[in-house]
Amino acid sequence: MNAIETKNLTVSYDRQPVIRGVSIEIKEKQIVGIIGPNGAGKSTLLKAMVGLLPIDSGNVSIFGKAVSDARHLIAYIPQRSEIDWDFPVTVNDVVTMGRYKKIGMFRRPKKTDHEIARKSLREVGMLQYSDRSIGQLSGGQQQRVFIARALVQQTPILMLDEPFVGIDATTEKSIWQLLHKLKGQKTIIVVNHNLTESIKNYDKVALINQRLIAYCNPKLLNQEIIQKTYTGRLTLLEELQQ
Repeated sequence: MNAIETKNLTVSYDRQPVIRGVSIEIKEKQIVGIIGPNGAGKSTLLKAMVGLLPIDSGNVSIFGKAVSDARHLIAYIPQRSEIDWDFPVTVNDVVTMGRYKKIGMFRRPKKTDHEIARKSLREVGMLQYSDRSIGQLSGGQQQRVFIARALVQQTPILMLDEPFVGIDATTEKSIWQLLHKLKGQKTIIVVNHNLTESIKNYDKVALINQRLIAYCNPKLLNQEIIQKTYTGRLTLLEELQQ
């Protein structure tokens, strides 16, 4: 069974289509990259998969279920720019809040929940910062904390939107090591706007520029596919005019 499947997916902002007719099948326990230039619709596609945006046409299924019935199977990490880092909350609080999906919003975390939070912080190398305010951390440290927050949700799918923006190369490498460690347990989707050396970390890549340009093993990428992806908007406009 596919972990995630989209069929002819079209999503718009203000009646302007941002992604058009995207069909992708993502197998279980793979690391898949959604890659393309800024404004190409990558984050829109991810949010549609999570059920955060309405769909114009087509559909998304999670393990064969509608998104509305399967949101509990997904842990989603938004872009760092979408998070209020000045909110007065500790690292431990941020991670423990990830347990509310399991225990319910109005129930207090139990000892087991706190133990799971500590284990996740230890796994991402942030346990020693438990009592630190989240706003005092570096960009890379903040990203690790939100990965820990995702891990405590104990979902089979992990989605990360631009997780490598604003972090140094050493931290990026350590996050990749963690993601590869998690691959045996989870299906991992990563949005990234750069074609860098990290491309080799993906099992498959979906190159997006408003539509799906290619979905393949990264070893099969070639200059033609890359050029279509990063100049594809012009090509799409020409086709629409015709």
